[in-house]
Amino acid sequence: MTTPAPSGSAAFDRHVAGQPDAVAALLDTELPALDPARPLLFTGIGTSLHACRTAAAWVRLLSGGTVRAAAVDAHDLALTERITPADQVVVVSHRGTKTFPNEVLRLAAEAGATTIAITGDGAHAPLADTLLRTCPQEKASTHTVSYVTALTLLARLVAAYLGDRAEPLTDALRTVPDALRRTLDLPLAPAAVDTLAEATAPVLVAGTGLDAITAAEAALKIKEGTYRWAEALHTEFALHGTPAVFTSATAGFLIRPAWSDGGRTDDLGTLLRALGAPVFLCDTEASAALPFAPVPDLVRPLVTVVPFQRLVSAAAARTGASPDLTHLEAEPWASAVRAVTL
Repeated sequence: MTTPAPSGSAAFDRHVAGQPDAVAALLDTELPALDPARPLLFTGIGTSLHACRTAAAWVRLLSGGTVRAAAVDAHDLALTERITPADQVVVVSHRGTKTFPNEVLRLAAEAGATTIAITGDGAHAPLADTLLRTCPQEKASTHTVSYVTALTLLARLVAAYLGDRAEPLTDALRTVPDALRRTLDLPLAPAAVDTLAEATAPVLVAGTGLDAITAAEAALKIKEGTYRWAEALHTEFALHGTPAVFTSATAGFLIRPAWSDGGRTDDLGTLLRALGAPVFLCDTEASAALPFAPVPDLVRPLVTVVPFQRLVSAAAARTGASPDLTHLEAEPWASAVRAVTL
């Protein structure tokens, strides 16, 4: 009988702690020129798709809605959609080995589109016109530093695409390493860690705007690293229909926006508390359960995710889960997952 590999988060914690330096190292990387007159298409899967959704949102926000880039799941783009010669296709991945992101690159080259691959350092080099490396390959299966470094390169590509209109993003990006360092030093509320570690029902992660994408990434990290089910919803969506399944066991982790959300974060928190559910805020306030350092709104996605990464590590330590191994240390998960070609 095979002895299961030890659980833990040693590699995960190292990667989380290394994010400030990893982002700083990419702030002056040489990038390809992009044509502002041609469509820009971002694609990936999972965490990489979350980064792509953020990049597409940056294009919309910085252009005042006059340019609308697309973020499409690589599976769907490879199998059910069409790539044209006019497209500029940016494929984001952690390791560069997954089936559908590489199929997108093949199809894009076949169509005559311009291709850019963003992936981690390693022996595998996806076939693209331009290859941009994010960081050394992560030892932990729950990805963190490759996410924020992908966001860094995507932000700089958006700047290359939009020119002077992206100056606010370029300037904001240089504040990120310091904000990450300060965020890593802020204390988490022990009650938030206890609640996630002891959760017997799905937990809710909610946000608006760019924070809604962070909520999706945070929920994925919770599932991968703690083996607790989490659902991410836009705050407004969480108030429509979904309350029918809320109970006193539904812990709410709400990202408070820096912009006006029509009072919806407060409305959702009030609703959950009325049902007896615990509510924890991710905010810049020192008293927040999941605090982060203030940072310009455009680059919040690189910083607001960090309290959730740290929450995952702390909760996993309580439960014996492994962010490093994402349940591959145990059966039947190991055999079931490894039987699927990703």
